[in-house]
Amino acid sequence: MGTPEFAVGTLQALIEGGYNVVAVVTQPDKAVARHHSELQPPEVKKYALAHGISADDILQPEKMKDPDFVERLRSYHADLQVVVAFRMLPEVVWAMPRFGTFNVHAALLPQYRGAAPINWAVINGEKVTGVTTFFLDKDIDTGRIIMQEPFEIKDDYNVEDVYNGLMTLGAEVALKTIDKIAEGNGQVESLPQSELTAPGTQLFAAPKIFKETSEINWQQPAKRVYDFVRGLSPYPGAWTTLAMTDGKKTVMKVYKTAKTNRPATAPAGTVVTEKGQLFMMAEDFQVELLEIQLTGKKRMTARDFLNGHRL
Repeated sequence: MGTPEFAVGTLQALIEGGYNVVAVVTQPDKAVARHHSELQPPEVKKYALAHGISADDILQPEKMKDPDFVERLRSYHADLQVVVAFRMLPEVVWAMPRFGTFNVHAALLPQYRGAAPINWAVINGEKVTGVTTFFLDKDIDTGRIIMQEPFEIKDDYNVEDVYNGLMTLGAEVALKTIDKIAEGNGQVESLPQSELTAPGTQLFAAPKIFKETSEINWQQPAKRVYDFVRGLSPYPGAWTTLAMTDGKKTVMKVYKTAKTNRPATAPAGTVVTEKGQLFMMAEDFQVELLEIQLTGKKRMTARDFLNGHRL
């Protein structure tokens, strides 16, 4: 069960590893064309169709409690269900297989429960994240943990770098988890998440990212700005509002920045240009903007931008 590209990594590992994938469950096709006349299938469906899964065995329910879907799912008599980047499941679905249902989560639970764990780990400047497999229960991301594997977040990694690394690691951990469950005939050691949290530990949430939460706050340390930008790059992209010399304002997405040792010499949010370089004042230091995109324009280097605009 999964929808985006991130889930394809695990499905690929299952198929190439010779596991008996009896069905794939994913989201319905979505309209993407301007007039909503063209439907785009999810990445998981594209991969499944191209690699031997029959279209009849790809289920795309609108509602997970739909009686017809539930009966169809039950007809497969699956021993185990594997969930990667999907949606919340009702108990009638996750409790169906005899060995249960486990989820592959892109964080080291109980940290970063929620829809955007990769983004928030980078935004918060974490040096390590990872993959957790856990049995589903009634609440989101709270089930008993089966396995965890760490992944290093290097200082120059953006979300795409971490996403790709965790997609590969997630597939590996998923297969190890399946093998553990199969070898124990459904009996596998698992731990409640409370046992992995020391008293007083601060837990971070990973809520869905929206446009309003992607705006850069320059009135904070430069390191926080740097982490915020790479935590939203390349998608959805951190943004700020830029005032031009003609008085007009435009939204500018920022995809790449660099930390500097240049102290802030003006109020946070002030723009400084110097010899083809573009700097923005943060709370303590200046942040160099390297790759940006104005509304309606292509992504470009700051140098190319300065060649055609006056601030």
